[in-house]
Amino acid sequence: MFTITEKTALNPTVTRMVIHAPLIAKKAQPGQFIIVRPFEDSERIPLTVAGYDREAGTVSIIFQIVGGTTMELNSLSVGQSVHDFVGPLGKATELEGLKKVCIVGGGVGCAIALPIAQALHEQGCEVHSVIGFRSKELVILEEEFSACSNTLRLMTDDGSYGEKGLVTGALEQLINAGNQYDEVITIGPLVMMKFVVGVTKKYNVKTIVSMNPIMVDGTGMCGGCRLTVGGKTRFACVDGPDFDGFEVDFDEAMQRGAMYKPFEAHAREAACNLLKKEVE
Repeated sequence: MFTITEKTALNPTVTRMVIHAPLIAKKAQPGQFIIVRPFEDSERIPLTVAGYDREAGTVSIIFQIVGGTTMELNSLSVGQSVHDFVGPLGKATELEGLKKVCIVGGGVGCAIALPIAQALHEQGCEVHSVIGFRSKELVILEEEFSACSNTLRLMTDDGSYGEKGLVTGALEQLINAGNQYDEVITIGPLVMMKFVVGVTKKYNVKTIVSMNPIMVDGTGMCGGCRLTVGGKTRFACVDGPDFDGFEVDFDEAMQRGAMYKPFEAHAREAACNLLKKEVE
């Protein structure tokens, strides 16, 4: 039984759940993901491990309510259980030996970036974090990032909170201020990661990108997360999700990701109708 022990709305469209899953909590590492199926007849979806407590035997997930399956997952309450919770899957983010790192997170991608920032902080690394959101009401995990970051820059597109501007602008300012990073690790929308890499390439700063946003099945069988890295075909779920940002063909990945939007809209509408009927 994968029981939900905590549930918190981080903003109007993002939810954090804590799931009792001792075997997964024992092995999980930053950067890995799990496969969730809310109900027996639900679609399987990959969600990144957003935290874990090995002693309590729990794993945290943070998800954005964008499609039918995430709506089903969000309909569950504390005390209920998800039908399937499988993992940890994927390769953990490589953090050994890093002394100074800039973490760049965008939107719900910050949920993936946070455990990486926390792990780096725990191993004595100097952590600079740049997190970006469209507006104040969408900000998540500010306190958590503040606790594990030597420097934190919080950006909003409209200037309603933190600093007005894009994460790329803040990152370039930090680099121009003389910060010499071993790596930049960026996680967020594909277009954001593309432009982050555009900045770091100018300064030849090694950049790791997380390609979680393009994963579908999570096992390598569906082919939906295939991407071109260094001219070769790779699969985000089994070969990653982390890759050298300088080698990723972002334009191809974004074009493929757009293919699923009509399906997601249809699934979201179907889930809405189903959940309404259950309430009635």
